[in-house]
Amino acid sequence: MVMDHMNNRDTKFSTVAFGDPFAMSRAFQALFDEGMALVEEAAAFLDGPGREQSRFLPRIVALTYSTESMRLTTRLMQIASWLLVYRAVSCGEMSMEEAASQKCRIHHEPASQSSPDMFEQLPPELRQLIARSLRLQKRIRHIDAPSSQRIENDSPAENPVAAQHDTLRSAFGGNVTSLRPEHS
Repeated sequence: MVMDHMNNRDTKFSTVAFGDPFAMSRAFQALFDEGMALVEEAAAFLDGPGREQSRFLPRIVALTYSTESMRLTTRLMQIASWLLVYRAVSCGEMSMEEAASQKCRIHHEPASQSSPDMFEQLPPELRQLIARSLRLQKRIRHIDAPSSQRIENDSPAENPVAAQHDTLRSAFGGNVTSLRPEHS
């Protein structure tokens, strides 16, 4: 919580900083279009050529294909959710409180949990979709980072003077009862 000294009241930061100029910009629209197009492209590949290609993969590679395609789908659904909520708030269709309750966080994950040799045996189109989704995820996490930092900073800040007092107490064996000079 932060004290708003102008209005003498406590305020809380919301989970995601919506309503900013970025949400109304061409850059956001391009990001939104790219994200939604990637979702559609991945769905078309996984339901069509990808499904057909996976039938001819060796069993262990087919298992890797299944794992990586599920991870891709999950990642893209997180991205789509974030984009849709961000746009809904910026358009006034959803309040910031409603958006915060949605908990639409973009989670960090490693590029692949599969072994590199197995990953290389996946169809090139799937590897390209995974790479593009990871780049998009990284860009969105960068945009979303300031709101994540506000959440972490929502807890009371540590008092640097109190920290110095604690350091002095521990240095002098806890015998320091008052750090103010006594006046006689």
